[in-house]
Amino acid sequence: MPAFDIAEKEDEYLITAELPGMDMKDIDITFTEGLLTVKGEKKQEKEDKDKDYHRIERYYGSFHRSFRVPEKVETNKIEASYKDGILKLILPKAEESRAKKIKVT
Repeated sequence: MPAFDIAEKEDEYLITAELPGMDMKDIDITFTEGLLTVKGEKKQEKEDKDKDYHRIERYYGSFHRSFRVPEKVETNKIEASYKDGILKLILPKAEESRAKKIKVT
């Protein structure tokens, strides 16, 4: 299961995930009614029948992670990028869900 970090800023959520060795086309991201879902599959490069493995520690297979986002998000402005094995998602908060500063007089 890949590791995810979730951070909240004043106007957006920032989600990063370590997905080393994956191809962008094998990552599927959806956001529906406050639920962010990230699915993916890391495929084994090539099966080599001539090798006798003593230990295989690298992860292959599929994963599925979902996260509930507690506030409204501007879905048409969600950004996703993938570089050097790191998936980065930016989910901008909707204007009505952002914290409002109230000045005390």
